[in-house]
Amino acid sequence: MRIGEIAALVGVTSRAVRHYHHIGLLPEPARRANGYRAYTVRDAVLLARIRRLTEIGLSLDEVRDVLADDAGRELVEVLGELDADLARQEREIRERRRVLAALLEAPLTSEGPLSPGLAALLERAPATGSPAAAKDREHLVLLDAAGGGAGAEVYAALRPLAEDPGVLELYGRLDELAGAGADDPRIAPLAAHLAAAVPDDVLAVIPQGEPAATGVGRALLDDYPPAQREVVRRVMETLAERVQGRTS
Repeated sequence: MRIGEIAALVGVTSRAVRHYHHIGLLPEPARRANGYRAYTVRDAVLLARIRRLTEIGLSLDEVRDVLADDAGRELVEVLGELDADLARQEREIRERRRVLAALLEAPLTSEGPLSPGLAALLERAPATGSPAAAKDREHLVLLDAAGGGAGAEVYAALRPLAEDPGVLELYGRLDELAGAGADDPRIAPLAAHLAAAVPDDVLAVIPQGEPAATGVGRALLDDYPPAQREVVRRVMETLAERVQGRTS
């Protein structure tokens, strides 16, 4: 194979192949009498390995280390690993298409596209002008869009809570804390009432270890002013204890 052929076969550019030669990542093959490089199947396998490793986020120095470990392996073993990797990519593509099909079937809104589960939940929620309720909605949409949302089971479990008129009163109390400090005496009773409003059915479908005020949870907490942040932190802490108690 010539450079254009191996590049097309693997799905990279000829320029990328030349760059890999230049930095010593891909050995230069022998040249024919006419001066053209003559690539083999082994070269194609190595180039495909480099492409995949860079796609998953490894630096070229890290790729070099992985390839050094591959040097003593049989060609059939490397080919088998590449085939398994392609099979995994096919499964991921099928799953992404399944999710996309579900999104296309769901109602499209200015917040969307939303997953069918979240769309159904938000449709059931009563209209309100509460800024705290709007923030909760924004956070749910963000988590849903990022693929880190609670999932259909949790959304379904939250529907009775979303329809509970008493929740609007709790949101109103949370709104009143927008300009308060983190030591406001209203924080503790409101946090207790909010945590108590979350039904056990929701906790039953929360993954082990959640909710947690780390990572994304910490970023969402930082989106609140001090008093509201303390309320939400206490609610998350109480729910985490309830989840732990349910599983211990």
